[in-house]
Amino acid sequence: MTTPHDALDNAGSDATGRDAARTVIVPAAGMGTRFLPATKTVPKELLPVVDTPGIEMIAEEAAAAGASRLAVVTAPSKDGVLGHFKPRPDLEETLRERGKDDIADKVNRAPEVIAVEGVVQEKPLGLGHAVLVAEELLDDDEEAVAVMLPDDLVLPLGVMERMAAVRAEYGGSVLCALELPREDVFNYGVFDIEEPEEGADGTTAADVKRVRGMVEKPAPEEAPSTFVAVGRYLLDRAIFDALRRIDRGKGGEYQLTDAIELLIREGHPVHIVIHDGFRHDLGNPGGFIKACVDFGLRHPAYGKSLRRYLERRLPQADSPDFCDEESAAGAKGAGEA
Repeated sequence: MTTPHDALDNAGSDATGRDAARTVIVPAAGMGTRFLPATKTVPKELLPVVDTPGIEMIAEEAAAAGASRLAVVTAPSKDGVLGHFKPRPDLEETLRERGKDDIADKVNRAPEVIAVEGVVQEKPLGLGHAVLVAEELLDDDEEAVAVMLPDDLVLPLGVMERMAAVRAEYGGSVLCALELPREDVFNYGVFDIEEPEEGADGTTAADVKRVRGMVEKPAPEEAPSTFVAVGRYLLDRAIFDALRRIDRGKGGEYQLTDAIELLIREGHPVHIVIHDGFRHDLGNPGGFIKACVDFGLRHPAYGKSLRRYLERRLPQADSPDFCDEESAAGAKGAGEA
């Protein structure tokens, strides 16, 4: 795996027209409870994975998949998320005057990636409701919309392009799935699946299944499969009508999965792409730390020193007496500069 920008630069999209999505909805209205107190003032989506906020990685992935608009759903008190995508010419000028052109280029990257529009979810009424309030940002001729959850980094990149190709083949909606050991599925939505119809060439792809239903967080022995949902959706525009017709679910919220289930019952084709990769969960501190280590090890500026540190640190286990001489020397040198 490469750095976030390298991976996104290498990802290409061959899906066009009605099967790809011009608009990607990014629900970002949550309070970031598990990261409090840090998220009292800093939106969770702006916490950096090494040196790039998670939501900027999502924007890069969306643009690489062929989208032209990021529809960010925020809460009334979270305007900082949208602010990240606005130019800061004063900051750029200061950085360039000081000869820090590389940093100035990084600051300018977010406003250049993709057009970003915001819509406010006034009350926390669930993921389904967040998707529904973003409908107003779509153009009338958009037949599909993508939803990308900013808590999920799905790697390696390219699954959205594959999902668009499956939609071109089968129509309807396409979701992303990962295969997990059965003992680990209890914390996810699990797909009830069957083999899809044969494609135009008379065959079926091994990474595609048709969805009969979903079971939310089942006991492992009761799970209908070992294929679990992760935060990438390519949805037919019919999803908005379905969202208007579902009732509130658990916790009084409108669930996106309930709307998808309604479409399935009404004969709407829904398929999954089984992604050959993995996911980093940025929605909790433990997953966030793993992502930072993973990307840090592959970072061109920090990777080598981080790897050396871990090689020295890990054998020490939880020793309270551990002192990293290289880090201490670097800190001393910085203080003397």
